[in-house]
Amino acid sequence: MKGLTRNFKILSWVFFIAFALFLLSMSAGKGLSWDPLEQVLIEVTAPVQLIFQRTVALTTGIWSNYFSLVHVRQENLQLKQQLNRLKMENSRYREALYTHERLKALFQFKQSIDRPVLAAQVIGLDPTGWFRSVMIDKGERSGIAMDMPVVNASGVVGRIVSVSPNYAKVLLIIDQNSSVDCLVQRSRDRGMVRGLSETVCSVDYMVKTSDVKVHDRIVTSGLGGVYPKGIPIGQVVRVDESPGDLFRHIRLRPAVDFSRLEEVLVILKEKISTDHLQKEK
Repeated sequence: MKGLTRNFKILSWVFFIAFALFLLSMSAGKGLSWDPLEQVLIEVTAPVQLIFQRTVALTTGIWSNYFSLVHVRQENLQLKQQLNRLKMENSRYREALYTHERLKALFQFKQSIDRPVLAAQVIGLDPTGWFRSVMIDKGERSGIAMDMPVVNASGVVGRIVSVSPNYAKVLLIIDQNSSVDCLVQRSRDRGMVRGLSETVCSVDYMVKTSDVKVHDRIVTSGLGGVYPKGIPIGQVVRVDESPGDLFRHIRLRPAVDFSRLEEVLVILKEKISTDHLQKEK
């Protein structure tokens, strides 16, 4: 009953307002001024019309703004997706550029070596963690064999110590088990480079009478049958002497940045042809 009564009241008000508006429109068409009854109707119905008009305007504005915001939100989402795609493409282009620069330097270094070489990609570190070594994506099937020297555009990387059909392990010169016969490029004094850490090696067996200074470049001597002669190993950063020692204490910064090692060159063994052997006989 309460619901019916409320609905009846609403309908009565709607009918009253509609009737009042009808009367006002009739008088408006005649161009006459309002009589007292019309003035009362105006005073009663005008506030209601104002509320109705504002409600309609507010509702229209809300719906318009809602749809506008939905459109803006969808547009922002599309722009963000497009921006993410452009960032990814930019990252790929940068990576391709940096790879091209590394490979270009590697190719130029390859041209300076008079022995056959094979390019390989570093794919991981030694899984045991006992040695400072890396895994490369070339193995026996590509011609890789034990003790082959490994280099990059900066200098000596290490040597092959394990081989499988498709992969190989490279013992880096920064490993304590590594040793490379070396020369001071300026004075030609000999020594032995041994690994200490990722950023420092020692130069052992350099006698006190040797001519070695800070900033001297250390290169491979070619002795030992592993590394070709003249490949950069690093630069001297410290030279110390002790009164009772026969050798100097020398520290070397490796030429290769082992924290950024990605591509390498494996120097292959030269194959002596049968015809050449027959000529020698």
